[in-house]
Amino acid sequence: MRLGKDAMEALKTEVGGLLKPGDELVVAGAVALKGTSLIAENKYDLLREVFSGSFLGDAMALRRNYGVGEIPKESVPWRMAGEAGANVRFAMGEGGFLSALWKVAEASQTGLRADLRKVPVRQETIEICEVLDINPYYLLSEGSVLIGIPSGEALVEEFLRMGIPAAVIGHANEENDRLLYSRENVRYLDRPAEDEIKGVMELWQD
Repeated sequence: MRLGKDAMEALKTEVGGLLKPGDELVVAGAVALKGTSLIAENKYDLLREVFSGSFLGDAMALRRNYGVGEIPKESVPWRMAGEAGANVRFAMGEGGFLSALWKVAEASQTGLRADLRKVPVRQETIEICEVLDINPYYLLSEGSVLIGIPSGEALVEEFLRMGIPAAVIGHANEENDRLLYSRENVRYLDRPAEDEIKGVMELWQD
């Protein structure tokens, strides 16, 4: 079901740019760093039953050590993407990578193909999410930037040279379908789900 006129205008304002068919989708900065750090800090005792103290210490420091800046719109990836001619730059936040992807595609009214295996994710995030049975792609991702740009490989190479995890993870097209690939599995991109951090927060009450 399409968004209403007012909702669509609000979404376009939030996104602040439009994908064009053929644009490559680039993720700059590992996703879910903030969510992982918060979970490691607030569920330390629970997670300590599975992980070492040093592992959890690293997890708590992910955003500080590997983030691309406290204010995404002042970050290096944001500036570089603009200078490279990006059509869209979207600062990820609540709802994580998949929420950002849906918002950008919906505001632009484009289809897309995206490979989840290419999205930059830290190993600490993967392991903690596996233990808690949560989806890292729906987890708080402040600091990461989703970029739509005609040719993304050169920009990704620049990011990598600067030590910023980045990858071309897919492309926009003129079709209606928005498809996510993960090995042999293919599924449709759904409307944003509730951020996984909210479910974990219920555990913080114990």
